[in-house]
Amino acid sequence: MPPMRAPRLAPALLCLLASGAILAACGDSESDTTAAAPQPAESRPAPSKAEFPSAKRRTLRQVLKAADGRFEGKISPLAEVFYPGVNRYPFEVLDSDQDQVVDAEVALYFARVPAPKSGAKSKSGNRGQIAKAQAQALDQPARGPFPASIESLATKPAFQSKSMSEDPDAAVVYSPELDLPKAGEWKLAAILREDGELMGSTLPIIDVGQFKKVPKAGDKAPLIHTPTAPNKVDYAEALSREPIVLLFATPEFCQSRVCGPAVDVAAQAQHEYGDEAAFIQMEIYKDNDPAQGVRPQVRKFHLPTEPFLFTIDRDGVVADAVEGAFGLKLMHEAVDKAIAG
Repeated sequence: MPPMRAPRLAPALLCLLASGAILAACGDSESDTTAAAPQPAESRPAPSKAEFPSAKRRTLRQVLKAADGRFEGKISPLAEVFYPGVNRYPFEVLDSDQDQVVDAEVALYFARVPAPKSGAKSKSGNRGQIAKAQAQALDQPARGPFPASIESLATKPAFQSKSMSEDPDAAVVYSPELDLPKAGEWKLAAILREDGELMGSTLPIIDVGQFKKVPKAGDKAPLIHTPTAPNKVDYAEALSREPIVLLFATPEFCQSRVCGPAVDVAAQAQHEYGDEAAFIQMEIYKDNDPAQGVRPQVRKFHLPTEPFLFTIDRDGVVADAVEGAFGLKLMHEAVDKAIAG
């Protein structure tokens, strides 16, 4: 299995909740408590589709040309697992200095990557029929716009890790709902509204259905064992007996800014739900050492990225699966589904 993938490196150091049930946040007791804490970024609903160019009778290239210019920052995807149908597509928006933009209005578009000629193989230097087909996706009919909502990653101060307090840029996640018609490769593009102007940007190709073995809602949850330290219970003992909230994340080695917030959010949710569900965090690497590879539990769930959240009902069925960054709103929705099931 290849190393867990994520866009950027931001190590995090966490300590244990007094309950010992899931890794959570601890501030620096020696820090200056009199300093004014920055206000957390706010969640926002998705803007109207009418705020963005229509994709009707336009190719993806024509949608991008309808913008006033090119976005000079970067849109950083936070997920790789997609299925035919409606999918959440989480991402960050970074400016030219690689600082997070917390209040952009963004919509995504996508177009089908044409099938390459039978037996085609990519060649070095980005040549070959596959690369050609991927480039041709810009001239395929576009679908969209799919406006993105903004969800704050903030928690109450008691659950905020030191790493999060030192990295306030990890503040929000953008997430539109993409209705992907079928399996295969799709090229994505974004239009951002910035200072009254529309700016365009292309995104990496996604391969819908590539990770078919990752459990999704409605699937029977895989059977694994998890360490009882720091967790209160072994996952195997809780499976099919009580609702489970299982978070795969390794903040110390996560290569994006979103593992720390995910653990903070889980810690607050655990406090809020108490004994209504078993909260379990699973580290990614053996002995927490990336050089030793991922743990067998990660392989059993077939995960290509982290963080990854699964909520599982009393019957051992996956109630929800959430990849990438998420805030308390999405966490509450996922946990409620497992408890209701």
